[in-house]
Amino acid sequence: MKTKLYIKEEMAIYMKKILLFYGKECVHCHVMLPLADKLEKEEKVKIEKLENAKKMRKFENMVRKACDGEFGVPAFIDEKGKKAFCGESSYSGLKKWIKK
Repeated sequence: MKTKLYIKEEMAIYMKKILLFYGKECVHCHVMLPLADKLEKEEKVKIEKLENAKKMRKFENMVRKACDGEFGVPAFIDEKGKKAFCGESSYSGLKKWIKK
């Protein structure tokens, strides 16, 4: 039987939201989009996919820091704007970032 605390922690994990900025013609984005879908299902994370780079501007400094000075896509950003992950990666690399 699950305790109330366990259920609350489980819900908190599920409520984690990630913003994924991508480009329709970006080759690396096409690699990462299916991995994002897999992550969403397996790790109970909500990933909001946004194609509009203008919305990404408010996260520019964080993305540049995470991306060695570059500002591009794909870029994963936690909903609180405290961490970012950019570029193409393996599923395990993306999963490791989510769990940090």
